[in-house]
Amino acid sequence: MARQSKFRACPLCEAICGLELQYEDGRLAAIRGDDADPFSRGHICPKGNAILDLENDPDRLRRPMRRENGQWHEIGWDEAFAFAGERLAAIQAEHGAAAIGTYLGNPNVHHFGHIAYLPSLLKLIRSPNVFSASSVDQWPHQLVNAQMYGHQFLLPIPDIDHTDYFLMLGANPIASNGSLMTVPDVRARIKALTARGKLVVIDPRRTETAELASEHHFITPAADVYFLVAFLQALQAHGMPRLAAYSGQLQGFEAAMAVIGAFNVPEVQARTGIPAESITRMASEFYHAERAVAYGRMGVSVQAHGSLCQWLLQLINLYTGNLDKPGGALVNDAVLPITGPGTSPGARGRWHSRVRKLPEFAGELPVSALCEEISTPGTGEIRALITSAGNPVLSTPDGVALDAALSGLDFMLSIDIYINESTRHADLILPPASFLTQDHYDSVFNAFAVRRVARLNKPVQERAPEERADWEIINGLGAAFAAASGREWRTLPPPKALIAAGLARGSSGLSMAELEAAEHGLDLGPLRPGLLARLETASACIEAAPLLFMKALADLAAVPMQPPAEDALLLIGRRDIRSNNSWMHNAPRLVKGPTRHELWMHADDLDRRKLSDGYTVRVRSQNGSIAVAVKVSDAVRPGVVCLPHGFGHQRVGLQLRRAEALTGPSYNDLTGRTALDGPSGNAALNGVPVWVEAL
Repeated sequence: MARQSKFRACPLCEAICGLELQYEDGRLAAIRGDDADPFSRGHICPKGNAILDLENDPDRLRRPMRRENGQWHEIGWDEAFAFAGERLAAIQAEHGAAAIGTYLGNPNVHHFGHIAYLPSLLKLIRSPNVFSASSVDQWPHQLVNAQMYGHQFLLPIPDIDHTDYFLMLGANPIASNGSLMTVPDVRARIKALTARGKLVVIDPRRTETAELASEHHFITPAADVYFLVAFLQALQAHGMPRLAAYSGQLQGFEAAMAVIGAFNVPEVQARTGIPAESITRMASEFYHAERAVAYGRMGVSVQAHGSLCQWLLQLINLYTGNLDKPGGALVNDAVLPITGPGTSPGARGRWHSRVRKLPEFAGELPVSALCEEISTPGTGEIRALITSAGNPVLSTPDGVALDAALSGLDFMLSIDIYINESTRHADLILPPASFLTQDHYDSVFNAFAVRRVARLNKPVQERAPEERADWEIINGLGAAFAAASGREWRTLPPPKALIAAGLARGSSGLSMAELEAAEHGLDLGPLRPGLLARLETASACIEAAPLLFMKALADLAAVPMQPPAEDALLLIGRRDIRSNNSWMHNAPRLVKGPTRHELWMHADDLDRRKLSDGYTVRVRSQNGSIAVAVKVSDAVRPGVVCLPHGFGHQRVGLQLRRAEALTGPSYNDLTGRTALDGPSGNAALNGVPVWVEAL
């Protein structure tokens, strides 16, 4: 029988690649890249094909599951909503608003039915204890944008298709498909870049992206801040800043440059692993390039000086006149605006966590505080937790302690499709229906794209009668909690209505009919300058010297260089294109092939410890220990070991048959809750001192 093709974008990572979904007798039979998508141009990665596995996974939940006396059983939706509403309302009535905590995982931002609807539920609950994966990922970016440009999502994006010189720190878009830089088909774009110009990668590992780069420099983990200070000092030596484009809308630049120029970075090579003369040469090339851009991602953000690094990167683009310039760093003018009136600009410190007094940012507390807020008795203790599309036991610091804390909750509710390492503690799980059955618009990732693009994703298959869409689940929870607590809940309309309202708020001039008619999406052209007209700072200027970062830099300058702990190695993470954090290891297409959970280690470090390739070793940190197979690799420099995130599926009570067969340990059994980027509160997961020894 002939196959019927339907089209929509993949929501599994930031690349939002167009998919051609082929149906046969109403059944999804094959998935290909959408050749007619003007943005992704037919590109598809293994995760896109693995949607077939997600759709047919026998472990995937389809109906509400309630746990009683350690056993799971299905219940109806009305019963589930009533049970959740009554338990949450009772706990909050007895213990106060803060007694309910919420953790939002990464997939929430990939689904319109979550990201557009959850804020109303959180507002109804009125708890200060909101946490998300953002604080183990991107808070330094958001905080720097908020402080410098007045809004957390005024995010300058590398104009990769037009730049001549790309300085990239701690990013591996070949594996991630881009991050806070929506860039499908990135391999082709990098090849075009290196054919006309230069890509320079700074990373403690020779990544898949570094293999394609014009040059790669190994750097000591978490030493990026010293590299960037030295780079800016070299720019100052090479020539005057190019600031004409920002005239009248720039404040504090001279003060920032004075502090950076006076910063003493002795022994640059000893601190960074990169010779001072190499930094000087790169700065000269960057300064003299016609179009250049500096960008740093996960490896830069998830370390002790993540916010300083992101600030210094912005200053590099600003100093050379490449901020808000084609071929440099530009802010996308999204069809559905996520900045401006009615959006969250990114305030900081309006309240603090109960135990450690960590400041709130953008309405959330650092997730590193979640465990202690559950396990520390007293007024304001979290007694009930809602998780939505998240697995914090594997994805956040000190997973062993958090695992234990979750078992002591009075009530836990999870919106999730699996019984995983975290949701196994839930009393109730509400599973959303397939995203293929729902209207969707990538409100965030279209706004972070390297071109101005738009794509409305319409349902391509019917939802079963016993299933509920994610937005219907949130509406059901809101109504039930409001009824049980005596509050008012206004049911939110279906996604298409909210998408249309967002479109009307924008300035694109596109109609809903035009979006609906473009089944392959729309390319509205390259990024354009416009940051200065959209600044949301009180001064209406770029604030180049926020006090928060100036103080952090002064504090760093006062800290003498510490010798490494005896025999310690520095742990960094890594990503594989077949992994999607922790939640897709049950997909056969993504777990077949070569083993990828091993600890990578340089031959010199193995020899020094009398270890051999293939050994099972013990890796200890100040927080915990794991056992893992070791693999010799020259992709890491001596003194560095590398382990992937998202494994650790051996806990009791899971219902993930394929994932449980993977023997890799959890990276976050080694990380600690006290290691933070000071200004933002983001977890510092890279550069963790560890000791590797024979079992």
